Amino acid sequence: MPEPLKNLYSTELVKSLGEQVSNLYGDFDTDGFSAHVIDSEWEGRELKERMKHISESLHRYLPMEYSDAIQILMESSSKFSGFQYMFFPGFVELYGLNKFEKSIQALEHFTKHSSSEFAVRPFIKKDSYKMMAQMQLWAKSQNHHVRRLASEGCRPRLPWAMALPEFKQDPSQILPILEKLKNDDSEYVRRSVANNLNDISKDNPQVVIDIAKSWLGNSQQTNRIVKHACRTLLKQGHPEIMNLFGFLKPEHIEIRNFTAQKSVEMGENLDFSFKLESQQQKLGKLRVEYAIGFVKKNGNRSKKMFKISESEINGNNKTVAKSHSFKKISTRKHYAGNHSIGIFVNGCELASMEFLLSEKILTKSRTRKK
Repeated sequence: MPEPLKNLYSTELVKSLGEQVSNLYGDFDTDGFSAHVIDSEWEGRELKERMKHISESLHRYLPMEYSDAIQILMESSSKFSGFQYMFFPGFVELYGLNKFEKSIQALEHFTKHSSSEFAVRPFIKKDSYKMMAQMQLWAKSQNHHVRRLASEGCRPRLPWAMALPEFKQDPSQILPILEKLKNDDSEYVRRSVANNLNDISKDNPQVVIDIAKSWLGNSQQTNRIVKHACRTLLKQGHPEIMNLFGFLKPEHIEIRNFTAQKSVEMGENLDFSFKLESQQQKLGKLRVEYAIGFVKKNGNRSKKMFKISESEINGNNKTVAKSHSFKKISTRKHYAGNHSIGIFVNGCELASMEFLLSEKILTKSRTRKK
């Protein structure tokens, strides 16, 4: 099992942070700060809870005047770099909402060393027009971390962050920023543009379809952005997007010899195979996927798509063998019951069957009594 991300916030990190802050602020109680952070509830706190707790602990031991405290943190933060130091912009999120000018300066500084993508969102919710005007300025920055913040911070559905309902309903304030950054020199920034568009596609698919049609073919960079931005629409088999990328209806294709286990235990793999056959000379350009209909806690099913391949196939048949793992993962809880598996070609389901996912049977070894 990989190390939990929350363990990035170690005793050593907290101690190092306290020492650095005390170098700039002589009245800082390093021992008191460390004891306040690593308290009796520390072990039970998850990643974002630990992040917030460190920001709150800094507030307790720094000067009460926000501008004084934030200046100390800006100077301290330059000594640290990485995702785990997002408690610096977290301080701004908690205590700087009514100090716009100073907070903007701090968020721009902090994002160069970690990321302010979570912390800008309360500012957007408070006054989207004022904050998005600032984001447009950031989109012109010489620093690629700041330019990425302009795009990443306003994603309507940024993972782990508060949602932006206003932008889910109407993303028009976001689009000028994405237009400005679509040809950015940094792949890091362009990837954020694609992720923002993918978020938008979940609530406003036609907006992204229109952008995809406009951007596709402009350059290799925009082509890659569009493809990544349309990944949800492709999984949904959206007809306009399928046609845009050349994935035509597979009317000439049939699925043969589709086999899978009738049952599988949790922790094991579901093995399945099938054969693609075409009535024509070649199968052509195909996006091949499978979908698992997972049983939910309430007994209903929830479908999730998984891509197998995407290619031009010159032959008129192809055999595919795959397996799907039902090992325990942090992002999905498996429930026993009748599941389904379907095979999709260019967004169309061509075959399906059901299988039983069962609890793993544990066998107890018996010891002979003497």
